[in-house]
Amino acid sequence: MNNKTLMEEDLTYIFHPCTQMKDHEKIPLIPIKKGKGAYIYDFDGNKYLDCISSWWVNLFGHSNDYINSKIKEQIEVLEHVIFAGFTHKPAIDLAKRLVHITPEPLKKIFFADNGSSAIEIALKMSFQYFKNKNESRPLFVSLENSYHGETMGALAVGDSGLYKDVYSDILLKTVQAKSPSLRDEDEALEDMKKVLKKYDGKVSAVVIEPLVQCAGSMKMYNPSYITKLRTICDNAGVFLIADEIAVGFGRTGSMFACEQAGISPDFLCLSKGITGGYMPLSCVLFTNNIYDAFYCDYNEGKSFLDSHSYTGNTLACAVANAVLDIFENDNVIEKNAEKIKLISELTKPLANLNNVKEVRQRGMICAIELQGYDAKQRIGLKFFQEALKEGIYIRPLGNVIYFMPPYIITNEEIKKMVSVVERLLLCNNLSKGVLR
Repeated sequence: MNNKTLMEEDLTYIFHPCTQMKDHEKIPLIPIKKGKGAYIYDFDGNKYLDCISSWWVNLFGHSNDYINSKIKEQIEVLEHVIFAGFTHKPAIDLAKRLVHITPEPLKKIFFADNGSSAIEIALKMSFQYFKNKNESRPLFVSLENSYHGETMGALAVGDSGLYKDVYSDILLKTVQAKSPSLRDEDEALEDMKKVLKKYDGKVSAVVIEPLVQCAGSMKMYNPSYITKLRTICDNAGVFLIADEIAVGFGRTGSMFACEQAGISPDFLCLSKGITGGYMPLSCVLFTNNIYDAFYCDYNEGKSFLDSHSYTGNTLACAVANAVLDIFENDNVIEKNAEKIKLISELTKPLANLNNVKEVRQRGMICAIELQGYDAKQRIGLKFFQEALKEGIYIRPLGNVIYFMPPYIITNEEIKKMVSVVERLLLCNNLSKGVLR
């Protein structure tokens, strides 16, 4: 089999996510045969350095030997079992470990199977908490430019028109407050106070992406905003939901982004890196106080009803435990600090280029925002195509080129990753290129 044959078969049957399929009349779809370490390989023998961790999930490389061994061990014992009325050791072990490494007082866990589902659970649970106390609080507050997933509730609390606008007639009505930036958070904090005062008694929770609004063009802000927001939420009597689906598990330089703010949210949503890119899994951590609001006799009708067929999947939990093993045994956070520093040293000079508006970084996430290009030029797409020719796989967000590599990337691979993008930034003819 080769790339062309498989591409033609794929396009006969499959509708891909976040893709205008008509683009593939000009842009080849790339069938991937295998992955190993930081690289993925196609059927024509080309290899590509996976600089975005396959949509931000692959922490420790493709086909990781240790994770592979743990999957093989578990699959010989139990692949899955209904998680209502039954349990299993991988889920128990994972729950205990997550409670141990996340901020106090998060003590309970509800499992699901993807990031959007985790957000839905946090929204439903926060609303029902107040409902169980005879209060109706139908509103949620999120930040401008936010993204929390693409199921209906998750879309509703997001603020990305690209994903949301077409469904506006059928979404929950939510409220957006101003977003902070790296240079200013005071205006955003004052706006949040005004919003919560205006809708006093009507808001169940505020939901944020701590430190980095990933799908929102990698916009970043400081931990101090979260520290102050925690106090604002407490004073207003509303919950704080931290969506760490993309930024959890070391992405921002600490195990969890909220650690840098010195606070604990009421709900912590996790997914993506939790299984190192192997299996669908997500979870929501919350406090005993919230758990107790649902603990009752069956006939009281206060139970929380949210079920997924693959909730607490045994294989996924075994993989997540393997991921945590690697964190513990390999001093990942400490080793990443050196790579974070190298990425910073290599990319900071790019800010001096005429076509670069800003270079910003938070841990193992680095974004290069371009300027001087018309949106119709689709400059990000051209960067993607040209970088691919040099064995570098990036997936820009509009005019923002970003790196979110796997943690096993080497210093030499980091240098190659940045040097290819730098060379493209210096290419005067790139904006005149044609899709091919």
